[in-house]
Amino acid sequence: MKKIVAILILIHGFVFHSLSQVNLNIQYTNGGLQSIPLTDIDSINYTVNTSNCPITVMDVDGNIYNVVAIGTQCWMKENFKAAHFNNGAVITVPINDAQWNVTVTAACADYNYDTTISNVYGKLYNYFAVADTQGLCPVGWHVSTDAEWNYVVKRYDPNADTNCVNCVQSPIVGAALKENGLGHWLSPNASATNISHLTLLPGGWRTGQGPFNNLHQYAHYWTSTKIPGSYPFARMLWYINSELIRGNGTNGKYGMSVRCVKD
Repeated sequence: MKKIVAILILIHGFVFHSLSQVNLNIQYTNGGLQSIPLTDIDSINYTVNTSNCPITVMDVDGNIYNVVAIGTQCWMKENFKAAHFNNGAVITVPINDAQWNVTVTAACADYNYDTTISNVYGKLYNYFAVADTQGLCPVGWHVSTDAEWNYVVKRYDPNADTNCVNCVQSPIVGAALKENGLGHWLSPNASATNISHLTLLPGGWRTGQGPFNNLHQYAHYWTSTKIPGSYPFARMLWYINSELIRGNGTNGKYGMSVRCVKD
């Protein structure tokens, strides 16, 4: 006899149907449905989500972010968009490309200087803001590390490469991490399912010289981890496939999105 383990983190509900054969129907939160004859079931065990993740978290500017539990980690489900460090200090906003190019201290930007864009896709931060000791994320939170990204990637692709640099870390895991549909991603947003509920968004990026690029097409995320003797690790996804690239930010002047993780 088969022993079925029903995990409540994944299962939305149970539905029984009385036909010629009585089945247990399991409806998953990602839309999947599994039907199992009751005669094949010996027992049903379940576990509950015991994570200590809050439902939401608020930054110093009053922006509220939804939170998702991924294993033992608590991640913001939205790109970060605060204009101040968590001690209240203002993050510099260069007013043009030339100023961005010469800035070697903490800075942020609204894509194309448009706050309506950053309200949805988050602000773009240079690495000097990520590394600033004043603290970019809310108190009790931090900019996601390379190891935390690796943890998430391995959950959805056990074969992912967590050692390579400037490589396709996984050819498939982007589908699990990206927001699905075409509400924010450019078509085809290949194979996106968002089964992780991390809901990564294509906020584009800003070059070290200042120009903005690839809104709706690319998601570029800083990590807070520096490659020894080199530049920080980053993660990149794009609309045309399900790849996740593990690379580096080339230099600290690039503007990228940020996700915060609970300490």
